[in-house]
Amino acid sequence: MPVINFEIGKLSKEQKRQVVKEFTETAVKVTGLPADAFYIFIKENEADNVGVGGLLQSDRHNSN
Repeated sequence: MPVINFEIGKLSKEQKRQVVKEFTETAVKVTGLPADAFYIFIKENEADNVGVGGLLQSDRHNSN
């Protein structure tokens, strides 16, 4: 059971469909394994839950 984890901000359902489709296609092409072997987990991270350079990501965006 190969697993692909993808962490990002908020995505639309259509974007999630595209990510799953294209990640799977690429993984199949590279590994030769069947598409149904892959599990893809999308974790959406709110900007308030991510810190970069000592600041919350949401604060970094607000200061620009």
